[in-house]
Amino acid sequence: MRIDGFDGEGIAAITGSPTVRLFDEVESTMDEAHRLAADLAPSGTVVIADSQRRGRGRMGREWASRAGAGLWMTMLGRPQSADVLDVLSLRVGIAIAAPLDQFAGSLVAIKWPNDLLVNGSKLAGILVEARWHGASPDWVAVGVGINMAVPVGHAAFGLGAATSRSEVLRAVVPSLRAAIERTGPLTAEELDRFAERDALHDAILEAPARGRANGISATGALRIVTEHGEEFFRRGSPIVAESTGTD
Repeated sequence: MRIDGFDGEGIAAITGSPTVRLFDEVESTMDEAHRLAADLAPSGTVVIADSQRRGRGRMGREWASRAGAGLWMTMLGRPQSADVLDVLSLRVGIAIAAPLDQFAGSLVAIKWPNDLLVNGSKLAGILVEARWHGASPDWVAVGVGINMAVPVGHAAFGLGAATSRSEVLRAVVPSLRAAIERTGPLTAEELDRFAERDALHDAILEAPARGRANGISATGALRIVTEHGEEFFRRGSPIVAESTGTD
């Protein structure tokens, strides 16, 4: 496989990655990244496939990933502690949203906990999977799927067939790697950047609790103002009340 004429070494060179592995087709780039990690591949290793037979998203959902329709990739990280995992999908979203603006032609919004949207339609999803050695993470695989074309049968957003996949990688991969290598909770600057792109800003939610969305915490929790006061949620998928007129 080549991307705009670049082989794996070429993509590694333009993105500053230690290793890039390109595949025509795999079961999942996540599975390939886990296999490479077990063989001691370094942090920052990237796996990219033109198509995935069993691409997956959060909670085991299928991720449509046909050939030529998107960028299906996973980056390997080796975090020093487990505390970064709670914020990692959000940290990655915050890091790569801005580089994607130029290709989307509009502000890329972030929807807690792991989606990127354009005009309310899904552009990209983020998936984080860790493998453990006792109580410490041995490695983490961070999958990012970016639609170039709108998946058949899905209400989504694509960057367009004329968009250069190598230029998207050149813009996104360094930011992705920097996010994976950061430590600690979300910083005040990251929280501000999230707030500027918060797809749920002031939305009235039905789930994970009934109330008004009020941003996120430094530890990655969704803040919801309920009838009991502000509560924090780490699990679940947000459902916006129909009365708001939003998705």
